[in-house]
Amino acid sequence: MPAPERTTLDAIVGAGLALLEEAGPDALTMQAVAQRVGVRAPSLYKRVRNRADLVRLVTEATVRDLGDQLTRGAGGAAPADELMSLGRTLRAFAHARPAGYHLVFAPAPDDARADPALLAAASAPVLDAVGRLVGLQDALAAARTLTAWAHGFVSMELAGAFRLGGDVDAAFDYGLRAVVGALTPRR
Repeated sequence: MPAPERTTLDAIVGAGLALLEEAGPDALTMQAVAQRVGVRAPSLYKRVRNRADLVRLVTEATVRDLGDQLTRGAGGAAPADELMSLGRTLRAFAHARPAGYHLVFAPAPDDARADPALLAAASAPVLDAVGRLVGLQDALAAARTLTAWAHGFVSMELAGAFRLGGDVDAAFDYGLRAVVGALTPRR
């Protein structure tokens, strides 16, 4: 096994991210991560306090990844079009990283929660677009409305709850257009 000095925090978090997607949150243990990076579990404690800290670090890495993807999906378009793009980006992220996506939105003890500043940074593209659509005074409420609808749809979709047939992609776009349309001020 490599010496503990050769194990980095990035390698530990990367192993945690991989385990999370491969086997779910219960697989995110100090022992499993240590095995993945090629050290014994006690060696991890030099970089990670405990399992809650590991979960927090993995959650924060996921939040950063989601924020990066939302940032790439933003910009240039009219606010309503940008919100459509951001909604689709959120959904694509959830499909690519379902366990990480659920971890971001799951309840967690204080010591396992992501830093609120990271959550704010990841939310910035949505808040910016929705603020340009509805005005800064209503931006947070509108962003929460849009996010709640998209998260509900995606969570149901990932759980296999849409069993009545039909085109789920078209249903997502229909709902997203409806929510963005409802948020759009009438002039």
